[in-house]
Parts: sequence; C-alpha cells; structure tokens
Amino acid sequence: MDATILVVDDEPNIVELNRMYLENAGYRVIAARTGAEALMRFEHDHPDLIVLDLMLPGADGWMVCREVRRQSQTPIIMLTARTEDIDRILGLELGADDYVTKPYNPRELVARVRAVLRRTNAAADAPEAPPLQLGNVTLDPARRTVRVGEEEIALRTKEFDLLQHLMENPGIVLTRERLLSQVWGYDFAGETRTVDVHVAALRKELRNSNINLETVWGVGYKLVGPPANATKARR
Repeated sequence: MDATILVVDDEPNIVELNRMYLENAGYRVIAARTGAEALMRFEHDHPDLIVLDLMLPGADGWMVCREVRRQSQTPIIMLTARTEDIDRILGLELGADDYVTKPYNPRELVARVRAVLRRTNAAADAPEAPPLQLGNVTLDPARRTVRVGEEEIALRTKEFDLLQHLMENPGIVLTRERLLSQVWGYDFAGETRTVDVHVAALRKELRNSNINLETVWGVGYKLVGPPANATKARR
C-alpha cells in the first residue's frame, strides 16, 4: 500500500504543487491548511509522514509538531520560509526529522520524503544490533538508549542516528555529504547545514562525556575518545 503523506500549509498553491509532485511519485496525499485541521487529519488518517509548514493560522507548526511527538514518532519534515539557525534547532529539538527552507524545488521535497520513509522502514526492519561503547558513552541501537556513565540522556531521533554512525566509525573523518547519505538517506546533494545543526545539538547533549565530536575544517567531523575504537558493550 502506498504511503500516505499529510501536507500542512495555509497556501493553497503550495499544497496543490506538493500534492501533484508527491502523487506523481506514487504517494497518497491528504491536506490541511490550519494547525487544528492538521491534528484532526493526523488522528483520523494516521499518515506515514507529515510535511509541516511552520507559519499556520491558529495553532502553528511548532504546536502541531509538539503534539504529534507527544503521541507518536511519525516522521515530520518541516517546511518554512525562515532560515535562522535558531528556528532549525528549535524544530529539530521538537522532534522534526528534516527541515526544508522555502523557496525549494518540489523534486527535492519528494527526494527528502522518499529518503525519510526509506530510512524509517529500514530501521523498523533491521535486525537487533549489539550496543556500542566509546569512552564512557554506551549506545544501544535496539532499545535506542544512550548512557553517559550511569546517566541516560535523551536524544532526538536524528541525534541518535548521527551518534550511532559516528560511534560505528570512531576516529574516522566523515564528510558532511557522507553523513547526509548514511544518516539521512539522501542520494542527492542535500543541504549540509542540516548536519551542522545536528552536530551542535549532539555536542550539547554529550557535554558530560569523555568523548569529543571534533570538526575537521573543510572536510567534516570525527568522534574521538578513549578507547580508540568503539566496541561491543557487555550486556
């Protein structure tokens, strides 16, 4: 059965343009033009992914995202004209899976929808992986938990996925393009700023650990710390 996409935007032309491209790509599309209507459609139709504009009449996109995340882990791609990093970070902290800035090419939106759904489905079907440990950080992919020493820390979905990929490749410099491909599932030249925003958020969460997420200027990032290599943690 084709995935159902809920498109939320108060501009009819944008709704219809997104609908056309997404339906041509094989998705079923439902639409809402206010925050209240979006939550009603979400609860009634149980979409597989939400394309969510931030600037909505009444309940805005922030409120919709917060309420959806309270109820489920349905993937959310935020859509907005805002470009400031603080808006990106707030959206990601609320639980958005991706962030697309207007104006944009509808083909890029379709590619990002496809990437997020592919990644979500792959995660659901993946066999249980053993925990990873680097320094005093332990990451359990099966339970999606992270501990710094004895303290469990709460990471957003993409922060967790990013940390897992970095811990699977300790000491290795990973380019932003590789991270976009491996963590976000993009098979096109996506917006590498997305990686930078997530790295900044992840560093904040790891501030009490003894591992370092280092910037390699002009290249990308690497995770370093004792021990030199991530190993399977003892259960």
